[in-house]
Amino acid sequence: MLQRPTQTAAFWRDQFEVTADDAEFLHQFLLDHQTPMRLDELATALIKEYLRRENARIEQELSKGVVYMPKQRYALGQKVVFPAMEFAVGEVIEVRPGQNPEHGDFEVIKVRFDDRQKPLEFAAALQGPHRLNEANGDRLLHDDALLSADEIYQLYKTEIDESLLFALEEGDRSSAFVQVDGKWLLADMLAEVHIGHLNIAEAMIEMQGRPLSAAELLAEVDLDSNVSRAMRITSLNHAMGKDERFARLNASDGVVWFLRRMEPPEVQAPPLLLRYRPIAYNRSLLSVEMLQLEWELDDEWGESSLSRDVPSVVPSTSLMLIYPHRRHGTLPLSGRTRSFFPQAELGVTPVTLVDGRWGARYEGWVVHEGRYVAGLGKWMEDHQIPTGAYITIERSSTPGEVVVDFRTRRPKREWARIAHADLENGALIFEMNKVQVACEYDETMIVAPQHLDELDQLANLVLQRGMDVTQIVAQVTPELIKLNPQGTVHAKSVYSAVNMILRTPPGPVFFALLSNRRFRDVGGGMFALA
Repeated sequence: MLQRPTQTAAFWRDQFEVTADDAEFLHQFLLDHQTPMRLDELATALIKEYLRRENARIEQELSKGVVYMPKQRYALGQKVVFPAMEFAVGEVIEVRPGQNPEHGDFEVIKVRFDDRQKPLEFAAALQGPHRLNEANGDRLLHDDALLSADEIYQLYKTEIDESLLFALEEGDRSSAFVQVDGKWLLADMLAEVHIGHLNIAEAMIEMQGRPLSAAELLAEVDLDSNVSRAMRITSLNHAMGKDERFARLNASDGVVWFLRRMEPPEVQAPPLLLRYRPIAYNRSLLSVEMLQLEWELDDEWGESSLSRDVPSVVPSTSLMLIYPHRRHGTLPLSGRTRSFFPQAELGVTPVTLVDGRWGARYEGWVVHEGRYVAGLGKWMEDHQIPTGAYITIERSSTPGEVVVDFRTRRPKREWARIAHADLENGALIFEMNKVQVACEYDETMIVAPQHLDELDQLANLVLQRGMDVTQIVAQVTPELIKLNPQGTVHAKSVYSAVNMILRTPPGPVFFALLSNRRFRDVGGGMFALA
């Protein structure tokens, strides 16, 4: 039977390569449609073109004669096409009776082929079923069992995308194609955007003091009116994406632009204390009690966070604030909190943060890759929120807004661990002292910093010296134990302390405690010196 190349895995996985003709087809396809296309749309269009070419070739070959089928009779001099022989065309030079009791009366035709020295013989007028009798021209062209372009793409997406991307990005005609907002178009389709246009866009954003979309910027940025509005928007997005002055942000209705110099530092790049560098450790050593503590803490970088995000129907959630987030005025994007904020895989999304107590509004920034929400530094300072405080997050009826609050209580001076940086020895030093607290908090997590700049210097020193979590746990744990008359410290307190100079989720901290022979697990999450 005829084996179409486009219906085989071998063709798409081993042989397919975007040719110059294919690139020309894609160029004309985009030119005809005059709209940006996703990669999958281009791939499907190209596959359809391959199927069209294949059908055209089959039609051309079938036009050279009648299709051979064993049940048909053939006459001397008749031209016959054999699809199973790669559409070989032969001339019938002899017809004689066949002799085989199993098949009854039939004929044998001798066929001469131009590219063969000896003629070949075939059965004709054959009674009974035969698979080659199905190979009529219409069936060859319109077989319902053939894979469609969409089905082929789903089966061989990885290989097709790889070849297509190489052609678009690095091929001989790659300069003709550009990618904007995840879609491909022709460079010639873009409107000209010069430095003057970009300067106007910069001034507009600065005057408004908020992110603006390309559509909003076009009110003052005067691009070629002969180009469609949709393509002018695409052109401006493309040009701003190549200019380092502008920061691309996600929005519910598309892309918006802001000025990098106007973004908070923690949005431009994750601060040191918010960057987790994964380390290997043996999780099998963690007890059920430790795993439960890890789940309760719900660290955004932890391995036993919630199995799935809190559903969007849940009106509110709460979390315990750890030092890195308190230091930089951020909130974690964890299983408990992620669904309350705009969703995206990459980039930054603006959000409005509303003070649930005073109603003040703050510009927030969801830094998706960093797994945090920035913009609450002033809010935390105004309310004197300590590390270890319980923070509440509530959904708002207004799109793009999230309410942040805390569990208030009568102000009172409470005993808390006070952290100092010993820069000379590269260590954290603790003492107990009273601090004013006006909110509910976890007493195992509360810690108050002294001299923030020195603590920042210590965190940098830890990075420069390559100190790991095991070394820091070994240093801070005895310091914390000496503060307690019972000679113990809670595992969560060690986790809270370590994070003052090294960002790490609970798992590696708990492992460092359990694997260090100097410390003894006395139950209830408490550790003592061995």
